[in-house]
Amino acid sequence: MYSRILFPTDGSDVAAEALAYAVDVAAGHDATLHVLNVADTNQDSLTRIGGQVVDVLESEGQEIVDEAAARAAERDVATVSAVLQGDPVKTIVDYADEYAIDLVVMPTHGRRGLSRVLLGSVTERVIGAVEAPVVAVTPDEDREFVYPPRALLVPTDGSPAAGLALRSAIDVARETGAELHLLHVVETASLGFDVRSVVASDQLDARAEEIMTEAVDAAETAGIDSVTRSVAHGRPYREIRSYVGDHDIDLVAVGVHGETDFSRAVLGGVTTKILRSSSVPVLLRREAEPDDAA
Repeated sequence: MYSRILFPTDGSDVAAEALAYAVDVAAGHDATLHVLNVADTNQDSLTRIGGQVVDVLESEGQEIVDEAAARAAERDVATVSAVLQGDPVKTIVDYADEYAIDLVVMPTHGRRGLSRVLLGSVTERVIGAVEAPVVAVTPDEDREFVYPPRALLVPTDGSPAAGLALRSAIDVARETGAELHLLHVVETASLGFDVRSVVASDQLDARAEEIMTEAVDAAETAGIDSVTRSVAHGRPYREIRSYVGDHDIDLVAVGVHGETDFSRAVLGGVTTKILRSSSVPVLLRREAEPDDAA
């Protein structure tokens, strides 16, 4: 399923925690882990100071990737290491394309300073540009990440992007034996209490049933035996977070619409909130723009 996994790292503590998860994924699929450090040479301060500072950053970057590779070797995970200069987002995306990366694993944020690479904005921009699926990891001291997952959740609104996330989740469930949970949230916050709201609520419930039926059919057709379906009412973001905690979910899979500034995401911005605060890793699939598919 995954044979080449890319882990961009800046050597920060949060990146180290995400590395442990990336190694688990690579070990679980007998995949090669590509460890990448990017010296951000687009910063004005580096341009003014010159090559000496860039050399220092590359030296530090080599130490970072060497340490990560050593940790992977403890699990008998094969690695490929690289230290590159350039814009972090473009360099990560270009690397993923060049080496036909199957999965990118990134922390949602990193350290600040001259060598910063993995700030949240970078992770989000990579998600909006790279063709490969991305797993974003937000370190959580109170929770241990689990891979292979025992249970994974797909919140779906029936959109094409959500369909991509569902297909990825089905692949993971089939490969790992995880229980697949499907959730649709009927957003009721905007509904009033007049006759029109009652009619609208009935229509939303009917649509929810259609979405759930299609998703369950897709999972069962793919050979997934353990499927749990749920429809909740309320604010999607809150209901999804509650579901994760109530059902011991280890991985959430969501879709993202095309190239995005991340104010535009599946479920009307809910993905952004999930990504930035999820207590479990989030698998994101980007829906390609027409130009990408051409």
